[in-house]
Amino acid sequence: MTENDFLSRTNSKTVENGSVTWQSPSNIALVKYWGKKENQVPANPSVSFTLDHCKTTTTLKFHKRESPAAKDEDIDFEFYFEGKKKEDFKPKISTFFKRIENYCPYLREYHLEISSENSFPHSSGIASSASGMSALALCLMSLEKELNPEITNEYFNKKASFLARLGSGSACRSIEGSLIEWGKHADLSDSSDLYAIKYPYKVDAVFQKFQDTILLVDKGQKQVSSTVGHNLMHGHPFAEARFQQAHDNLHNLKPIFATGDLNAFMNLVESEALTLHAMMMSSNPYFILMKPNTMEIINKIWEFREATALPVCFTLDAGANVHVLYPKKNKVEILEFIKNELVAYCENGQYICDQIGNGAKKL
Repeated sequence: MTENDFLSRTNSKTVENGSVTWQSPSNIALVKYWGKKENQVPANPSVSFTLDHCKTTTTLKFHKRESPAAKDEDIDFEFYFEGKKKEDFKPKISTFFKRIENYCPYLREYHLEISSENSFPHSSGIASSASGMSALALCLMSLEKELNPEITNEYFNKKASFLARLGSGSACRSIEGSLIEWGKHADLSDSSDLYAIKYPYKVDAVFQKFQDTILLVDKGQKQVSSTVGHNLMHGHPFAEARFQQAHDNLHNLKPIFATGDLNAFMNLVESEALTLHAMMMSSNPYFILMKPNTMEIINKIWEFREATALPVCFTLDAGANVHVLYPKKNKVEILEFIKNELVAYCENGQYICDQIGNGAKKL
């Protein structure tokens, strides 16, 4: 599908007002995307586990205006976060609406009230852009489906992913579950830079119940935003090699997922995490988002794995927090290790137990 396939059709119904609520999860990339082109297009493909407990719940209330907003006017909306009006959140949503208005021109006909809340603390250091933007995109698609009831579920999900991507790149991977790929790749004929797809090949049962314990090492604001970090890949001396590595790793995951090869999985996933941060440390200007306790946790995981042969590994997002990944069958022993050895390195001893989920749901 191309961008033109997502242009809105003429409304077949009139809808005066209404309300819809969606709950959408965060996700954690196994093969990372770092670097993007114009219009939120990724410089390389990525694949992620959809999470289950870390999620955003968003309610969209809409009622028709007396006359549509003029072309030079912003789309008319109010935003509430956890029950309070949040003016400082509005610029990001305004930018999102500007990016999608060609695909959702009906929004000019409505006053929108958006209310959002997270299942995790907003200041926890867990990025809420993926869950937040995907939940909002799904709400908008529910309005579009009321206006055009003939929209299929497949089109609904693809366009929701397409719209979410224009709000936050990784948000396009939060619509469905449990293993999601985004970005054009030679091995996946249906893959696209415009939206994410469900991973189409065999996935061994061991990966379908995977656990993700998120260790909150640093809950503060990152000193370099992801947007700035992505832009620093332009002209990066190792960019092309990195982009090729991501393609190769996605290719190499196919037999790993099919056979349940946990050793190969752990090696690839940890290498991807460290490569992501190596790109940050070797950009110009360079920066480090890991903290000393991030490194302490990584070393502890390596020591524990060496001593016990249990299948536990880590991945990182663009921050200091550590995602500890392991199969459900090893949950008791590994959670005990986390509580006894790793929680001491978390800010205020905080961590979140999550697992692989099935994607967003309408409430």
